[in-house]
Amino acid sequence: MHERAAQGGSAPVLAGGPRGDGLEVGGLSEYDVRRPLTPTGTNLLGLVKHLAGVEAEYFGVVFNRPFRQDLPWLSPDAEPNADMWAGPEESRDEIVSLYQRVWGHADSTLSLLPLETSGHVSWWRATSNPVTLGRVLVHVTAETHRHAGHADIVRELIDGNVGHREGNDNMAGGDQTWWREYRDHLESIARRHPGPEPTAPC
Repeated sequence: MHERAAQGGSAPVLAGGPRGDGLEVGGLSEYDVRRPLTPTGTNLLGLVKHLAGVEAEYFGVVFNRPFRQDLPWLSPDAEPNADMWAGPEESRDEIVSLYQRVWGHADSTLSLLPLETSGHVSWWRATSNPVTLGRVLVHVTAETHRHAGHADIVRELIDGNVGHREGNDNMAGGDQTWWREYRDHLESIARRHPGPEPTAPC
């Protein structure tokens, strides 16, 4: 597991780790981990798959240390957005296991190379290259946190599961009635201001 993750980074937030069986993908049906919850198709298992590819690339080919497993959804001729959803032949366990193996590869890169090591991100513009390992580490950490936030929202939309971690949700104390009244209060305030006609939630 990533040292940075063990110190509070967000890699295991999606696939397991500090949240025990994994707040985001644990305890859900195969349908729920795959179902698209936004107009652009955001789904939990797709986020895990995407982040596996992100770390495999940034801590792999960028520094001439390619991840040993071929990830076909990253090839130039792959279907658009193929890294953002799991195919019918891809199991939850397979994708979570892949992500965990990618952590190990990333750990090796971070252990073996100084943060000043120079690399090249072929999908970035020329003026942004070369990059250092330190710069890439910051970039990947930020991207992982951003997608962890997406996952938190998607999970809440599925079954109402929210919070920082098991035993410490870091949420205001309130039962379902309190939260329903709280949301209705915010909606009533929003409706006092001009804007387009309210739309139904996704």
